[in-house]
Amino acid sequence: MAETGIHHEEEALGKAYDARLMRRLLGYLRPYRLQVAIAVVLLMLASAMEVVGPWLTQQVIDVAIPSKDLHLIGLLAMAYMGAVVLGFALQYGQGILTTWLGQSVMYDLRKEIFSHFQRLDLRFFDKNPVGRLMTRITNDVETLNELFSSGVVTVFGDIFTLLFILVAMLRMDWRLALVTFSVLPLVFTAAFVFRAKIRTAYRDIRVRLARLNAFLHERFTGIRVIQLFNREGADMRRHAELNANYLEAHLRSITYYALFFPVIEFFTAIALALILAYGGVQILHGAVTVGVVAAFLQYARRFFRPIQDLSEKYNLLQGAMASSERVFKLIDHEIDVADPVDPVSLPVPLEGRIDFRDVWFAYGTREDGDPDWVLKDVSFSVAPGEKVAIVGHTGAGKTTLINLLMRFYDVDRGEILVDGVPLDRLRLQDLRERIGLVLQDVFLFSQDVSYNIRLGATEIIDERVREAARRVGAAPFIERMPQGYDQALGERGSTMSVGERQLVSFARALAFDPEILILDEATSSVDSEIEARIEAATDELLKGRTSLVIAHRLSTVQHADRILVLHHGELREEGTHEELLEQGGLYARLHELQFAPAVV
Repeated sequence: MAETGIHHEEEALGKAYDARLMRRLLGYLRPYRLQVAIAVVLLMLASAMEVVGPWLTQQVIDVAIPSKDLHLIGLLAMAYMGAVVLGFALQYGQGILTTWLGQSVMYDLRKEIFSHFQRLDLRFFDKNPVGRLMTRITNDVETLNELFSSGVVTVFGDIFTLLFILVAMLRMDWRLALVTFSVLPLVFTAAFVFRAKIRTAYRDIRVRLARLNAFLHERFTGIRVIQLFNREGADMRRHAELNANYLEAHLRSITYYALFFPVIEFFTAIALALILAYGGVQILHGAVTVGVVAAFLQYARRFFRPIQDLSEKYNLLQGAMASSERVFKLIDHEIDVADPVDPVSLPVPLEGRIDFRDVWFAYGTREDGDPDWVLKDVSFSVAPGEKVAIVGHTGAGKTTLINLLMRFYDVDRGEILVDGVPLDRLRLQDLRERIGLVLQDVFLFSQDVSYNIRLGATEIIDERVREAARRVGAAPFIERMPQGYDQALGERGSTMSVGERQLVSFARALAFDPEILILDEATSSVDSEIEARIEAATDELLKGRTSLVIAHRLSTVQHADRILVLHHGELREEGTHEELLEQGGLYARLHELQFAPAVV
């Protein structure tokens, strides 16, 4: 099956316990040491309450009733009720506290993951599907939440309960205690078998859920293609198959749980029967009292309950280990494009000079292991205030130049300088806030128009937003919307036309008022009327600014100060529109192809 290879990470559950991972997970509890200590104390006290009830029962039957002491009976009954109420309060308090701890740790972990996401370079996102990354920050983190809320701290409660009851039983009557413990080998065998079965079921649930999520993500994203080619029926059948597999895995795990708990209850009943049989004989011989046997019946029930809980927590721990390994692998991913240790600040105001010096770059390698060069020994300079156009066939390396200038990727050889400062000596924020970029593929957020222009920057006031929209010609259609600049947009701006989205992105770039402006195929997806409006709006803006314009349409770059022609990653020609036409080279052929009269 095709999906199997995609979700190999989900199948690998790894070890049920990894000390290295657990130490790292527990490190997230360090800021909450006081709360953890309080939770452990509450659990200890709640476990102690489990011992009090049976002991009070023994005292009533063996002491108060034979002596006919009604006052003592009343006191013991009130103490019993007090122990129950106190135990309830302690369990409530520790439940609230441990849940708060789990949520607080997950809050910190999500912040750390998202912060790391923000700093990862584009090469990482090129290699990792969005669905998998979403699974890391949602499903895997939620699994860890269950570990902190229901496992790491609360396991102390089960251990304390077992220890307290064990000591209480041995102190009260060691022979009856041994009789009770005689069924433990059967209980441990059942727990071992259950652990193995639920491990397999748990793995199957994760694998099948991952397949189902991947299928849904892909189909929702490609719904237009599905409807265009009438594939709804086939996809419904495939979804039904994946859904049935997921259901089967869940039902299997439910079956194991449905068997395990009655089996433990059965062994508990055996222990109770043994206590009654042995205890009854010992009562007849005067070796034990009725109160002791009654207390042991209560202790036995309370003794086996934590064993059930620990078996469940083992599977919780197993899932948490797998999730933590994937989350930490993500957090530990090295950030290739990072701020320098000793950054240099760009001058204010920025002159805007750009220098590419002997730049080589490859996104990956060929089959023989050599770099698959996208740019080869590219060198050119852009003077302050100069408008330079970059043209060439698809795949020539035009957009790669911009990616390197914005430092989305680092060059493999050579260097790029802004105002004489190498890019790798600049803080990323300092570099990118001085450059405005308008892309061909516009991304708009599903918030209002105003937010999509200012992107939440509080220093960009409403007047500046409206001025930017007016200068690019976006104001008329924005103001026609029912709520104007407060109009919420659909996902990726789906309520707007391609041209309108382009104008909004253009207004976004202008609102940030950059010293260097880059247009990457900014008008290739709009009609001639909107293209003319953009050109008219930007002519005045580009005066005095350094600008790079990448375009397929040569009509949009004919008035550039200089034109660079890329071909297969190499800079082949440069000059003005007229100079390049006179040379009769690559640019002249591109011009001829675009403006040749149609043959009728």
